[in-house]
Amino acid sequence: MLEIMQKAKNIRLLVTDVDGVLTDGSLYFGNSGEEIKAFSILDGLGIKLLRDTGIDTAIITGRVSDLVARRAGELKISTIYQGREDKITALRELSGDCGIPLSQIAYVGDDLPDLAAIRAAGLGVAVANAHAFVAEHADWQTSARGGAGAIREVCELIMKAQDTLLDAWEQYL
Repeated sequence: MLEIMQKAKNIRLLVTDVDGVLTDGSLYFGNSGEEIKAFSILDGLGIKLLRDTGIDTAIITGRVSDLVARRAGELKISTIYQGREDKITALRELSGDCGIPLSQIAYVGDDLPDLAAIRAAGLGVAVANAHAFVAEHADWQTSARGGAGAIREVCELIMKAQDTLLDAWEQYL
C-alpha cells in the first residue's frame, strides 16, 4: 500500500471512464429511445472535494451522451472526451493538452478498452467490478463497485496521500 500512496501523492489530474465507473455499467432506454444513466452522489461529492484541493478531473468515454455532459457540468468537470474508444490515445492527448505528464495522472476504468490507459497512467485504478484481466493490470482496485462510490474511494485515496483528506472532511463539522 505504501507504493500506491506514493503514486497517489503525485497525482495532479484524475481521469475517469463513465459506463461501469461513474455508473453501474447498465444502459437504460426509455420507450421513446431516451438514454437513462444513474450516477452516484457519493462520487459527485468526492469529485467536488478533490477539486477543492486543487486536483482537476476529466472524463474519457467511448460513448457519446448528453447525460454525461450534463453530469460533468454539474460537477464542474470541464474536460470531457466523448466518443473516444481508443482511451490511451485520448489520455495521451489530454496529457499534452493540459501539460500534465502521465506519471501525474490517475485513470479509473473497468473494462478492456480502459486497459492501456490504466497501465500508462501514474496511478491505474480498476473498480471493484472491473473485468478480472483489467484488475490484474491495475495498480489498485477499489472495494466499491462502479456507480456505487468507487470514484469517491479514489478521490479519498488521493487526498489521504496528499494529506488533504481530514481538512476536506472537517469543513462538515
